[in-house]
Amino acid sequence: MHRPRTMSCIVARSLGQAGSSMREISHGATAIALILFATGCDPIVSVQGSFFPAWMLCIVIGIGLTVSVRYLFILTRLEPHLWPPALIYTSLGLLLTLVAWLVLFRI
Repeated sequence: MHRPRTMSCIVARSLGQAGSSMREISHGATAIALILFATGCDPIVSVQGSFFPAWMLCIVIGIGLTVSVRYLFILTRLEPHLWPPALIYTSLGLLLTLVAWLVLFRI
């Protein structure tokens, strides 16, 4: 048997949805504030007198290591067995970039 909806049930449901949207807005505003204010905490690296954020150096290291590992996969004849290569090498590049960040600036 279908129960008719009462006005209090409808109001409670709409208030619950408004509360969740306010919570989402609050979480979004917090994330944006963290992104804006945490950028000043990034270590700076001097490369021949020019100052670069450390993450740029880690990206270059990660890409270089990924290319080196690719050549290692080719030499050991493992590359034909890696599929899909775009996903494998993108993930490997991200992994090596984050490892470089941890080794150089966090440990």
